[in-house]
Amino acid sequence: MSDVIIIGGGPAGMMAAGTAAERKKEVILFEKNKKLGKKLYITGKGRCNLTNKSDVKNLLDHVVNNRSFLYSAFYTMDSQRLIRFFEDLGLKTKVERGSRVFTKFDKASDVNKVLKKYLRQNEVKIIHKEIIDIISKNNKVVKVLTADQQEYKCNSLILAAGGFTYQATGSTGQAYKMAEKLGHEIKELYPSLVGLDLHESYETKHLEGLSLKMVKIKIKTSSNEVIYQDFGDLIFTNTGVSGPIILSASSQFKNIKDKNYILSIDLKPALDKNKLDRRLQRDFSKYANKDFKNSLDDLLPQKIIPIFLRRIGIDLRKKVNQITQEERHKIISLFKQFNFTIKDYNSFDQAIITSGGIKVDQINPQTMQSKIIEGLYFAGEIIDVDALTGGYNLHIAFSTGYLAGLNC
Repeated sequence: MSDVIIIGGGPAGMMAAGTAAERKKEVILFEKNKKLGKKLYITGKGRCNLTNKSDVKNLLDHVVNNRSFLYSAFYTMDSQRLIRFFEDLGLKTKVERGSRVFTKFDKASDVNKVLKKYLRQNEVKIIHKEIIDIISKNNKVVKVLTADQQEYKCNSLILAAGGFTYQATGSTGQAYKMAEKLGHEIKELYPSLVGLDLHESYETKHLEGLSLKMVKIKIKTSSNEVIYQDFGDLIFTNTGVSGPIILSASSQFKNIKDKNYILSIDLKPALDKNKLDRRLQRDFSKYANKDFKNSLDDLLPQKIIPIFLRRIGIDLRKKVNQITQEERHKIISLFKQFNFTIKDYNSFDQAIITSGGIKVDQINPQTMQSKIIEGLYFAGEIIDVDALTGGYNLHIAFSTGYLAGLNC
């Protein structure tokens, strides 16, 4: 019989295990992979964006779903305290643009090393086996069952087995089924912080690899209501778009297939229509005797020009000095609204996080304990909370793991 069993050896699970063991609890951490923290190795493109060095208000402002649920977790383990936690373990950090906190030497493996050190220091027992069932009696956790049919008894259990993204790292969704069996409801799962597939794939195939810097995007409904807008970089993929502003946008809307959302790109956000018109007239004076198809080289990347021209519908062999004012305004409008229709998210395997999960009204936000099953706690991505990019999602994992480990 152990005091606490943790299911999942990711950031939330390791933090929970170490915290509970530091309280002199006898802790067993179960991880089905051969290594702990497998997903950590690929976070932040292998650099691991630990948290965001900002106050709790800013942390909460960047949570997309159920931010009020995270008040206790964030105030108990804010970013300053989390940074100190890692530095006390010997991990050197640095702060980059947008207050993003990374390891000093840009190695996600360094985070894993110090978390494993934390587990060793506090004598956490690690077992590399898959848990296939959580067994309760009289609405209280009593034991778990492993894939090789071994039973392990416990007083408390923390379920920190991740979401449904990067399934090669072990996040297969099995934990949701175990929680459901115990009476918990699961809010529908969506991939989030993920690229978008577009209906105009015949165009994006030609644009694949093209990066647009400092453009403005709007996500609009079919009735032209703007539901999200952002400014930054994006990149075209074989089936659609990705990049920082697209990843953030993906977390802001659901039910893509039913809604006919439009992605509108402002290719020249620094210029309003009047300034863009003056700029266009200068370029047209410069290329007055050229064919129209050769007049946009100074304003657009080469790769996008053929598609841009096809959309305008002006005779490509028409001389620039013959372009009418009406045609010029048409060109300006396309610069300011280069639109695509959104088809779907990329797959879960391409998403950074899972949106949806264990419904938060069934979890005590001050302790992370289930309101349904005594002794059952949740931490990390399995809960229906998610945030924008910038270190916020890992902060959710660490802070909820800490709170669960503190109270189990």
